[in-house]
Amino acid sequence: MEKIELEISDITPSGSTSGAYALVLSESEGVRKLPIVIGGHEAQAIAIELEKMTPSRPLTHDLFKSFAHSFSIAVEEVIIYNLIEGIFFAKIIANLDGKKAEIDSRTSDAVALAVRFNCPIYCYDFILDSAGVNAEEAEEGMSEEHTYDPADEPAATEAPAKSSEMSISELEKELDNAISQEDYERASILRDEIDRRKAEG
Repeated sequence: MEKIELEISDITPSGSTSGAYALVLSESEGVRKLPIVIGGHEAQAIAIELEKMTPSRPLTHDLFKSFAHSFSIAVEEVIIYNLIEGIFFAKIIANLDGKKAEIDSRTSDAVALAVRFNCPIYCYDFILDSAGVNAEEAEEGMSEEHTYDPADEPAATEAPAKSSEMSISELEKELDNAISQEDYERASILRDEIDRRKAEG
C-alpha cells in the first residue's frame, strides 16, 4: 500500500453534527482532501497548537509531549491506517533508543500530537480513494466554511465589547489574561483583533 503524506488545511464546523468539526487533511502533493469529523475539544487541542497559543496549564496532549521528551521518546510519524464503517483508525509511531512502537490512537489525538511533535501525518492510498474528495467537492460540501478558532462557539463571532477603543498593548494584556483563565474563545477573538490592527499598520 502506498503511504501518502497529508497536511492540515482547515478545521471547520461540521454541518451534519452539532458541536462537531471537520478536520480537513490535504495531500501534500495532490488535490485530494480527507475530511474527518472530530469533537470540539479535539479541534481546540489541534487549533491551539497551530496558532501557537500557550495555555496557563498543560493540556493533555502537552502533558504527553513533556512526558515523552523527559524520557527521550521521539514521535516519528502518525499514520491513518484504516477506515471501517466510517471510522478512521490511526497509530502513532514512536522511537526510544532505536526501539520502535506503534501506539493505537484516535485520529484526532494522533493529529494533535503530530502538530506538537512537528512530525508528518500519513494515510494509505485506499483511504483517500474511498473517503477523499477533490478541492471543489470539499468546498461544496462544507457550507459556512471558515477557519476554526479555539473553543469556537456561536456567540464568539466578534471582538469583545469596546475592543475598538483599546490600544494594542491593552489588547495584548487582555489576551494574556484570557489565556491564563483558559478562556480560549475570548483569547482567539482578541488575537484576531490584534492581528487585524497590526496588519492595518
